[in-house]
Amino acid sequence: MSDDNGQKITSWVDPHDKSGEFKRQNSQFRNFISKKPGSEFPAEKDRYHLYVSYACPWAHRTLIARKLKGLEDIITFTSVHWHMQEKGWRFATSDEQLPGKNVAPDPVHKDFTHLREIYFKVNPDYTGRFLVPTLYDKKAGKIVSNESSEIIRMFYTEFDDLLPEEYQKADLLPEKLKSDIEGSNEWTYNDINNGVYKSGFATTQEAYEKAVTALFKSLDRAEAHLASSPGPFYYGSQITEADIRLYTTIIRFDAVYVQHFKCNIRDIRSGYPALHKWVRNLYWNVPAFGETTEFEHIKKHYTKSHKQINPFSITPVGPVPDILPLDQDVPPFIAINRESA
Repeated sequence: MSDDNGQKITSWVDPHDKSGEFKRQNSQFRNFISKKPGSEFPAEKDRYHLYVSYACPWAHRTLIARKLKGLEDIITFTSVHWHMQEKGWRFATSDEQLPGKNVAPDPVHKDFTHLREIYFKVNPDYTGRFLVPTLYDKKAGKIVSNESSEIIRMFYTEFDDLLPEEYQKADLLPEKLKSDIEGSNEWTYNDINNGVYKSGFATTQEAYEKAVTALFKSLDRAEAHLASSPGPFYYGSQITEADIRLYTTIIRFDAVYVQHFKCNIRDIRSGYPALHKWVRNLYWNVPAFGETTEFEHIKKHYTKSHKQINPFSITPVGPVPDILPLDQDVPPFIAINRESA
């Protein structure tokens, strides 16, 4: 199966591109749910179904925002199986038992086995990639969006009229911080969120070193910000979009990106104390983050789906544990603290 450039679904760098750089394709469905009267995609309960993968950091954003905004009874979801092959993401079968909620056959299209079938149902001539997240309108039979950054912003506000007051007040993009958040989004996305992929999928030494150098420069920048922030969240006492967008990369960093994508200048747990404290607080203390994180999906997807990187599909055992408890640091960091005490 190929996309519109003639590449296999599981090929990430154009073999004709001499730069060896991974270049992410743009999402092709960019509609917007709106509470405004007359909207093509109005905000309604149980009208929309969200397709995600627990493995995917972009899809993970939407699960976090959905839970933070109390949309569990308004927008249903299904997670695909962690294994992505030539036909793209597939749905789990009824006899497969995988961790995480709603890892199951497609409840909307009972006879579909792969996400791609939804795309072809909507557009038989579709030639792009079959992405998660995919937000689907069950009533209209249309894909609303497969762009995570826009789906989460729909969730922030457009369903507020259907929500209890406590969730209406959950402001993930406060006006007073909007310019700061959007500024940090730019370099966080380019250098960190997408930077791990640019590092891991590079097919030349030059492309890899360019990407991994930019990645760690921006990790240093995030570390410095958090070290000087009152915390516990990225912009102080309130969870914002900045936490959502950074978390989904940092929580995968030690488990996958260090070894699989060769992002090994430092790891989070021993090299970035402020980031390590921040990510553990979100994982252990905020259910929207911890309860939507499934390490089995994360580790198996990357190591068993990316055959060009790991042809024998061997999944490393470590790190152990996947994430440390709040009150425990790695031994080297503990030793350094003792020496400086």
